[in-house]
Amino acid sequence: MLRKIDLTASHVELDENLKKYVDRKIGKLDKYIPRRLRDSVQVEVQLKETKSFHKNKCWCEVSLALPGDKIVVSEGTLNIYAAIDIVEEKLKHQLIKYKQLHSSSKIYRHLSSRYKHRFIANLEND
Repeated sequence: MLRKIDLTASHVELDENLKKYVDRKIGKLDKYIPRRLRDSVQVEVQLKETKSFHKNKCWCEVSLALPGDKIVVSEGTLNIYAAIDIVEEKLKHQLIKYKQLHSSSKIYRHLSSRYKHRFIANLEND
């Protein structure tokens, strides 16, 4: 779980259920962040509700400050919980891209050389 999530709300009643929901949804995204960078991640969640003449709209904006990059995702829907769910999915895809870009290539080199040796050994045996 991400340890520090700064949660701010404007025109939204911030009760315990909403806090727990944000912690559960956004906090579990740490598995998509490389392990060596998990302690330095800063997360800011802003929840807003705008009221116009005909409709209400709830906005959720999440900003992740990662070493070397900053990911900002926002979404607006009719329900605040739905906005949090959509932002979670968008963040997951962005973090997967970040992890692939910044992960160590040693692992991939080790695995590829391991399978290459097995493949060559199988060819020699046949």
